[in-house]
Amino acid sequence: MTEQSNFKHMQLATLHESLTDKTHVIVDIRDAASFQANHIPGAIHLSNENFADFIREADLDAPVVVCCYHGISSQQAAQFLISQDFTDVYSLDGGFTDWQLRFPQDIEH
Repeated sequence: MTEQSNFKHMQLATLHESLTDKTHVIVDIRDAASFQANHIPGAIHLSNENFADFIREADLDAPVVVCCYHGISSQQAAQFLISQDFTDVYSLDGGFTDWQLRFPQDIEH
């Protein structure tokens, strides 16, 4: 019997500190227009259209941080990635809305 693992939560400050290391894969599940307007530096827009390619090309053991608007939808998406054999998945607490308030200097447009 295999134990089902769960995603973890990541605080904004923790992700912010790791940005320069580029140790985490950041996936943004917000709508395309919102992502295009601004996003966390280095984030990848993840949608239904590119999800299969993302899974096929991903390192399943690399730490993945899922970002949404407020940190709610990212929890379901993070658990889904776990179900797809990703081993180190985080939901970003507060989402992009809180990131924008806390780290306005660290936003790509």
